[in-house]
Amino acid sequence: MTDTTQLIQSLTADSLTDLLQRAGYRVNKSEQNGLVQLLTASQGVGFAVRFGNPAAQEGEFLDYTLSCALRVQGELPAGLVDTWNIAKRFARLATQGGFLVLEMDVVVAGGVSENHVRAMTELWDRLLQEFLLFLRQYAQQAAQAAGEAPAAEAAAESGAAPAQVETAAGTQEGAGDDAQEGKPGKSGKADKAA
Repeated sequence: MTDTTQLIQSLTADSLTDLLQRAGYRVNKSEQNGLVQLLTASQGVGFAVRFGNPAAQEGEFLDYTLSCALRVQGELPAGLVDTWNIAKRFARLATQGGFLVLEMDVVVAGGVSENHVRAMTELWDRLLQEFLLFLRQYAQQAAQAAGEAPAAEAAAESGAAPAQVETAAGTQEGAGDDAQEGKPGKSGKADKAA
């Protein structure tokens, strides 16, 4: 049986714009420092598509990066970036200046189908959803931990045994000391208070 699927060997800004628009995204082209990038959004969160390695033909590229940068107000909780990167595949999280940046590379070098590019876009969309949920859960957990600290101090002042305060946070088997401190365990999932 002969496969007649046309493989994509490289992409231009126009060809990727067309693919994204057919997938339901609104796309705007922007030029920054002489480089074209595409601006779009998913789940109400804006992201950019930046092109990477050039192909043989001018204006064509062998890969691109999907990038979502969120401005950080205040201090990030310790371990937030590491927790994401340990628990998730395909997209990496980093801090850059005052931004928290989620990025995913897509490579078309060697030839991929249009369905592959669409699947990578769907994966990115899913990762953005998971990223927003991850940030909400981390913020809730931090708020709970801040609320538990005054309760622990009040319990200590009233003469409650320290062991009672420690077990109030609950532990998850295999999560180690992180669970006792109200931080995500090694599984990358937030441990909930008992």
